[in-house]
Amino acid sequence: METTTAVWAVFAAAAAVIYWFVWVMGAAEVKGKRAVDLKMGSITRDKVQDKYKQYWSFFRRPKETAGDSTNVPAFVDTFYNLVTDIYEWGWGQSFHFSPSIPNLSHRDATRIHEERAADLINARPGLKVLDVGCGVGGPMRAIAAHSRANITGITINEYQVARARAHNRKAGLDSICDVVCGNFLSMPFADASFDAAYSIEATCHAPKLQDVYREIYRVLKPGALYVSYEWVTTPLFRADNQEHVEIINGIERGDALPGLRSHDEIAAIAKEIGFEVLEEKDLAKPPAGPWWTRLKMGKIAYWRNHLLVSALTMLRIAPKGVVDVHEMLYETAGHLTRGGETGIFTPMHMILCRKPSTATVAADE
Repeated sequence: METTTAVWAVFAAAAAVIYWFVWVMGAAEVKGKRAVDLKMGSITRDKVQDKYKQYWSFFRRPKETAGDSTNVPAFVDTFYNLVTDIYEWGWGQSFHFSPSIPNLSHRDATRIHEERAADLINARPGLKVLDVGCGVGGPMRAIAAHSRANITGITINEYQVARARAHNRKAGLDSICDVVCGNFLSMPFADASFDAAYSIEATCHAPKLQDVYREIYRVLKPGALYVSYEWVTTPLFRADNQEHVEIINGIERGDALPGLRSHDEIAAIAKEIGFEVLEEKDLAKPPAGPWWTRLKMGKIAYWRNHLLVSALTMLRIAPKGVVDVHEMLYETAGHLTRGGETGIFTPMHMILCRKPSTATVAADE
């Protein structure tokens, strides 16, 4: 009798653990994406592993992908099909970093980082603002709630469009937040149609920054402000340091980047396009707290999540290939952490620009 009781107790405890990690444990910031909901975007279940292998093959040598710019957008789209659900499950609805702030949660620190972008471009009620590379719309909703401006986001990934619209409705912000599917290198918007714009860790996916900045310049009204948080290498990066090179290559491979740009290229490119550069600053520098603290996933947490996605794959709840994607993101988190600790990389090189009030539609006209 005692043996039977003990067995049932163990069984009940195991069932409780499985229930918690699979059906209860949702997104890090806002519950709504559970482990059992890992669908890998719009990729059909039987194609996930093949798509992952194709992605990994393409970005294996990141610097070479910049020369194949016609294929980069398609593989960035594939990347976000693969990672969007995992990001929402384990990170939240804002796919970016923010400086850590003492006594504040990661969620609050993220919101403050997003609201800073809104304040820099003077977002306010009545203005039409563009979110360049909006993901599932976490920053969009924070900025809309903060400023009450009308925000239109663009993402290349159709699955993210559906997720963003659902979140907008749930948050009660769908009247001032809209999302369209499109390539930010060729946006489906009329010339001079936005009062302001921002991009938060998104334009790093462009093979050439000039191309996306030129499109942003085109759709902005004369006198409009634009702020971007860029992923760049810092002055501490040394191209002849093998560790530095391995860290940066690891970040590029695991984040669908066709080569990271140097900090000293950004303002020059903005000016080349025709923007006036009003301010440039690395928001990761002190007194800002380390942005990489959230990435320091302990071994126990890693193996917990690894076993979970492995079990879901074996049970055919999650598609084959999820384990590979989870492993890639874990390894990339290590490279990002080392990039932050060594100071050779920042994901928040802020540049604030203005389209001249006397500007024509394009910089070269």
